[in-house]
Amino acid sequence: MGNWALENRDGIAVLTYTRPPRNYLDFASIAELGDLLERVGKDSDELKAVMLTGGVDGYFIAHGDLEDLQRLGRGEGEDGPPAWRRVTDLVRDIPQPVVAAIDGQAWGAGNELAIACQLRVASERSHLGNPEVNVGITTGGGGTPRLLRLIGPGLAAEVLLRGRVFRAEEALRVGWVNAVLPNEGFVDAAVEWCRKLVELPTEAVYATKRVLVRSAELSLDEGLALELAEFKQITGNSPAMDARIRQIAAE
Repeated sequence: MGNWALENRDGIAVLTYTRPPRNYLDFASIAELGDLLERVGKDSDELKAVMLTGGVDGYFIAHGDLEDLQRLGRGEGEDGPPAWRRVTDLVRDIPQPVVAAIDGQAWGAGNELAIACQLRVASERSHLGNPEVNVGITTGGGGTPRLLRLIGPGLAAEVLLRGRVFRAEEALRVGWVNAVLPNEGFVDAAVEWCRKLVELPTEAVYATKRVLVRSAELSLDEGLALELAEFKQITGNSPAMDARIRQIAAE
């Protein structure tokens, strides 16, 4: 039996990680998450959004499992980095938008998983960071390049070079998270926050995600060309578009 549970919440695939006492992320659980994401990605007709969350009170993912990281440092556990890259590639490449629902601590690998997602919501008690420098190591799962792009070089440098941890409200102000929700009933509130992703036209959401994630890796000219290609594709294959535009204009 694994540490991830999958629940279909009316079209939202909720993936919950439960590994007491503090939800350390080990290599086996990374591989398990990859398998689940691949499975969910193939069911995009029914499951139209994905939400990752933690099942241990006060923790999204505290950080990576230190025993696994030590094994990797000894030249063992070489399956870990490829499994991690597979997970973050799937978060990028599956059709559905992926939301990290953070309730509590998200440090190290926990934050690296969160910032690989397209959207992030946090509870009021949450705190995020990549304080690896405090224990004499550096980020290894995409924390540096993704945080740099997400919150800018100045703030990223403060997080990465000084080991500073951000509380939820401050993370919201700098664009690290998209919303802060109450602690009480957080998971249900996060599911409702994700509901918009299911209610909007699916083809448009999926096309927009493709442009969004791929444009981050392209030049401006390449991103503009990709956006135009997706626009032409979806407008040419959406017979309900005119009716939808008229409906929105009338609201």
